[in-house]
Amino acid sequence: MQPRVNRRAFLRTAVAALAAGTTLPLLQACGGREESPTPTAAGGTGATAEPTATAAVTPATQASPSPAATTATPTARGTIGGSLTVYSGRSESLIGPLMDQVQSALGIDVRVRYGDTAELAAAILEEGERSPADLFFAQDAGALGAVAREGRFIQLDADVLERVEPRFRSPDGLWVGISGRARTVVYNTDQLSEADIPASILDFPNVERWRDRLGWAPTNGSFQAFVTALRVLRGDDAARSWLEGLKALGTRRYENNTAIVKATIAGEIQAGFVNHYYLVREEAQAGQDLPAENYFYRNGDPGALINVAGVGILASGRNQEQAKALVDYLLSAEAQQYFAEQTFEYPLIEGVPASPKLIPLEEIQTPDIDLSDLDDLQGTLALLQEVGLL
Repeated sequence: MQPRVNRRAFLRTAVAALAAGTTLPLLQACGGREESPTPTAAGGTGATAEPTATAAVTPATQASPSPAATTATPTARGTIGGSLTVYSGRSESLIGPLMDQVQSALGIDVRVRYGDTAELAAAILEEGERSPADLFFAQDAGALGAVAREGRFIQLDADVLERVEPRFRSPDGLWVGISGRARTVVYNTDQLSEADIPASILDFPNVERWRDRLGWAPTNGSFQAFVTALRVLRGDDAARSWLEGLKALGTRRYENNTAIVKATIAGEIQAGFVNHYYLVREEAQAGQDLPAENYFYRNGDPGALINVAGVGILASGRNQEQAKALVDYLLSAEAQQYFAEQTFEYPLIEGVPASPKLIPLEEIQTPDIDLSDLDDLQGTLALLQEVGLL
């Protein structure tokens, strides 16, 4: 793997480019433009890109309305009061209803700056001690790792950290996962069976049976995070070989995970590389099983990667008591149930079941990786450009 690029310099470059009105593909790599599974009034979900960051701060009471499907009634925790500023790379339509619940349950005046995860991480580093942010809610662990490495987070309380498995939180206790997103191979069940999927995701390239029959989304943030993980786990040469091998097979390009899943269901391709919840969402919207299944790697393979959306509390924050109360709430049963039922992501605390369509977390042996290390995404973009995928 190439030497780690200075993330702070990288994010400063992003800020400068944004100020100049330049569109940077690197911002997608940080997960900020990753499709977000957002609740809809029908109780299903609709994918939307996370919005571009703006300076506007939205009071929680102005967030998007809650979905018709209800979640558990918030448990009384006592009124905390005060105010809190959240920088959120998760969209308003996704977490707005939760912020409303926090305001109601805890009496906290929650103000949220919604935007692109990468841009918000850059803003936090640029603002330094002057940042108004009390808490950063990131779409992916790489962005949390980048901010943590600059010493901007406080250590979270042990009782909060211990609710989440070590593999889904910072080894230094500086951030914690809130919900999980597994990488899967979605496949058409009319054309393939589970036995047809290779034992390792690394075994797809250079096999003629897959020619013109696979789909991927090279500009998608979750795909780029996977490539970053592959670089960390196996090195740049292995990642390059995997990408070149699949490209040589005529793997079809799609804009996002949703397009890959739809193409798989339609039989346009036989299989594709996606996050798990897109197929679950399609079936929920259809109200029936569709001719596709998710294949979950469970053997510690790079294909078994589970990334997280998570939070960290800013060391410069002026409202740390309120920030801690929000983290506590996000890791409560009612909030975790919201993610399980409304977005079909994995809840990360014990006692809250995931969708029955999913493999239980305890049955998935994820690769041995510190998710904070997914912050080196500039190198991934360079590799994708070198291979001709960007």
